[in-house]
Amino acid sequence: MLKPRALREKNDEELVQLESELKEDYFKLRFQHATGQMENPSKLRLIRKDLARVKTILRERQLGIRVFTVNEEQEIKEVKEDKK
Repeated sequence: MLKPRALREKNDEELVQLESELKEDYFKLRFQHATGQMENPSKLRLIRKDLARVKTILRERQLGIRVFTVNEEQEIKEVKEDKK
């Protein structure tokens, strides 16, 4: 399972490459599942979720949305309180 923080540290090219790898893996797993050769069906769900995470981060960047970490949010709150 890929963590969103680790994904956000990657650049766009790496994320696009990872997206294509995940799509390929998902296709192979779906084929194995359909033919009854899959050993661990929960892998399908994990790959699908990882793919969704990658796509979400790419879309956030496309729209210019900035996601703050907990530490950054705390710093913003402190700065706002200092201004008052």
